[in-house]
Amino acid sequence: MTKRNLPRADIAARPGMRTAVTDKAMQTWMPDLRAAADGAGEATISILDVIGQDFWGEGVTAKRISAALRQIGDRDVTVYINSPGGDFFEGLAIYNQLRDHRGAVTVKILGLAASAASVIAMAGDRIEIGRAGFLMIHNTWIVTMGDRHAIRDVADWLEPFDAASADLYAARTGMAVEDIAKLLDRETWIGGRQAVDDGWADALLSADEVETAPDGDAKAQLRAERRFDLVAARAGMKRSEGRELLAALKGGMPGAAPTGTQDAAVIAGVERLLQDLKAR
Repeated sequence: MTKRNLPRADIAARPGMRTAVTDKAMQTWMPDLRAAADGAGEATISILDVIGQDFWGEGVTAKRISAALRQIGDRDVTVYINSPGGDFFEGLAIYNQLRDHRGAVTVKILGLAASAASVIAMAGDRIEIGRAGFLMIHNTWIVTMGDRHAIRDVADWLEPFDAASADLYAARTGMAVEDIAKLLDRETWIGGRQAVDDGWADALLSADEVETAPDGDAKAQLRAERRFDLVAARAGMKRSEGRELLAALKGGMPGAAPTGTQDAAVIAGVERLLQDLKAR
């Protein structure tokens, strides 16, 4: 299926609104998965992190993808995805960028394309997925605070975006919009073989196209940092506040275990702290 037949996504992020990664997506994500080939001589883009900027100024952003596409020019491009999702509106922007790219876009889902990452994946002229890979789709998932009037207003504001997601997925798969909406309502995980059978992807990746990165400790640290993002976002922290808190917690742990274990302990400490605050 050519991406030219796909709808362009409307983006209207609301000031102060934050979308986020779900707990299950974060727990399922294996950040050490990567493409086995180095892509030498090919135009490639790797989306192997959360979507949107995190507390450390990292993550996959539309600005970064735009720069990569400018460098690639009109050539065909292969996009590798292994992401738990993240900022839904950033994902829509990246989807539009890939949809509008003049060259052919091949998307290869190495492990997980969840939430906003699944939206990005739909921009491919051709979509391939690992046999053990997953797509995860759901209604727009946000972190927000306020009284019942504010929450009701946010829910009403979000409804058109869920409808837009259903239209986009339906255009790619050929499924009825009403059936897609039901899948979004219950958060649906779609395995590799099912994705191909149901039209979410065109083919399975061969086993030798995916490998596990050797730097396991660094990847464990990355997962711990992303869990901290979730906890801090739910607490309503700004990025600067989150970085300061994490630095303070790390600084108070002399002689701690190696980085990955240390960060995991920090995250556990922050989670306990928030639970205590909620219980008061």
